Amino acid sequence: MTETSGEARRPVRVMVVDDHPMWRDAVARDLSAAGCEVVATAGDGPQAVRRARAAAPDVLVLDLNLPGMPGVRVCRELVGADAALRVLVLSASGEHADVLEAVKSGATGYLLKSASTEELVDAVRRTAAGDPVFTPGLAGLVLGEYRRLASEPAPAAGPGDPSAPKLTDRETEVLRLVAKGLSYKQIAERLVISHRTVQNHVQNTLGKLQLHNRVELVRYAIERGLDDA
Repeated sequence: MTETSGEARRPVRVMVVDDHPMWRDAVARDLSAAGCEVVATAGDGPQAVRRARAAAPDVLVLDLNLPGMPGVRVCRELVGADAALRVLVLSASGEHADVLEAVKSGATGYLLKSASTEELVDAVRRTAAGDPVFTPGLAGLVLGEYRRLASEPAPAAGPGDPSAPKLTDRETEVLRLVAKGLSYKQIAERLVISHRTVQNHVQNTLGKLQLHNRVELVRYAIERGLDDA
């Protein structure tokens, strides 16, 4: 697909947020050396929100422990305003509570700071492509939380409710594959459509369902059993 190959040639626009200048600079330097375009950096929460809105990165590499505003709030505010933004948390904490709070706030992935430079670069690229990326051992935890949330009573209208939003067959098909954990690239290959078309279907579905990010979309799909379909 020419469109997909064109997207692959454009460098991923990244913003790095961390309150330790040496660490922040090192991460930015490593990503630049790997071919990413570092469009901004920030050292505290409020600065991160302001600069991210101005720089419009594809991927926000975000520490959770920030002065002025915690990382989860930064994530929630930015993803809530721009569902296309991908957030990769890069944290020293592997505590389950921190991981789940980050994901619920809209983070696409979660990587520990013990990761190698190669793992970080790979995670940023996969995050930009829409893949959920987690340090080994955390992916199962997150999926388990999706299922726990889906088992709770939800106020959303059911499929039989006449007020429920109507999705097209293709939107439902894409939603089912998202719920199964496929990346946008994998969905595009499976359905023989372009990566951009998959993104458009996801954005249309988010709008119809009044959801804000992929996390909420996966929860919606699991609630309706689409991951088992």
